[in-house]
Amino acid sequence: MNSSKQVYVVGAGISGLIAALELEQAGFEPIILEKSDGVGGRVRTVEIEGYRLDIGFQVLLSTYPLVNKYLDMNALGLQKLASGAQILVNGNRYRIGDPTRDLGALLPTVFANIGSVADKFRILLLNQRLKRKTIEEIFDSTEFTTLEYLEGIGFSKKIIDRFFRPFFAGIFLEPSLRTSSRMFEFVYKMFGEGYATIPANGIGALSEQLKSKLTRTEIRLQTPVNRVTNEDIYLGSGEVLPHTGVIITGDASALVQNMNDQQVRWKSCLNLYFEVDKTSIPAHTIALIADAGKRANNLYAFTDAKGREIVSVTCLEYDGLPSDQIQKEVEEELRQYCGVSQLKHITTFDIPQALPDLQNLKTTSSPSESQLTDQIFLAGDVLFNGSLNAAMESGRLAAEGFKEKSQGIFA
Repeated sequence: MNSSKQVYVVGAGISGLIAALELEQAGFEPIILEKSDGVGGRVRTVEIEGYRLDIGFQVLLSTYPLVNKYLDMNALGLQKLASGAQILVNGNRYRIGDPTRDLGALLPTVFANIGSVADKFRILLLNQRLKRKTIEEIFDSTEFTTLEYLEGIGFSKKIIDRFFRPFFAGIFLEPSLRTSSRMFEFVYKMFGEGYATIPANGIGALSEQLKSKLTRTEIRLQTPVNRVTNEDIYLGSGEVLPHTGVIITGDASALVQNMNDQQVRWKSCLNLYFEVDKTSIPAHTIALIADAGKRANNLYAFTDAKGREIVSVTCLEYDGLPSDQIQKEVEEELRQYCGVSQLKHITTFDIPQALPDLQNLKTTSSPSESQLTDQIFLAGDVLFNGSLNAAMESGRLAAEGFKEKSQGIFA
């Protein structure tokens, strides 16, 4: 390897893979240091006892600006999810969707007991307004909490509690809707202009495809990094790697001294998987439990490659509860809401760092802003907003910043 072209990337998540891809294209030879046994970070699919399972239920929004730049969407075998969702509340189930995209959703949505006629009219107005609003305008707008934003538009408590709260709690991983209104508008716009999709081989197919594009990058798995200085990388094994450039992805405060005041807060979730005999959840549809006090938030049912019916369940409020109690409560809710008679618990993923908990959200910056020290650059969705698009953008900008620095464009 040509040492003058060598650059280290800490972390093989989406931002690290994009950074390496961009560096390769500029003639560099990256070395990725990854603490786990695979690539993808939070965008990963694993095999457990013959089941292929995503670590956390995730969808790929087809209109994210950068996914079409970096991914071969056709090769992913994307399964398009139904517009809207199934709402489970007060012993009833309601189908809601966007009638402008699925005419069959018109009558079910109009008659769904989730809000008033005025609420549904406001949704149409919101759809139209956000289609006209650019992403740049969204991230330049005044920030409120999502709850304040919805109340300010005039949505009733009923539709907030029966639709917006359960739906966006599953996206933001917090049910109080304290997430920035910028993120709400951005995600709502992405859903409205494209589709939520799931790759045929799981969400990890995104990471694996990006990895396959790397031809001059060395990936060192199970190589944890303890500390990074402007000159050296200290590995968990005790080895010290001198460097002339490193991109740190994710939360750099744990690796770089004097960044404790910039430590990232995280949102967590539990993701449980069950094999079931049957389910009343429609195919390709996200189901939302809107009743208060329930353990499960959102559910998704699918048939795997071996013909088995699998249900993914996401839980958001569970602090201090033993895992067997959570599992038992979720099993009862599956029987109550989804028509399940027989079920087998496959596994539970405890994801303490599922999404960064951020304020003052951004969508991009100048490449120079990725530079922390003379030779350390930063990437990761923690810099902008908790999304796949932000992870890609941050990796691109960190690589661009490193290239500019190597060319003497900025000091």
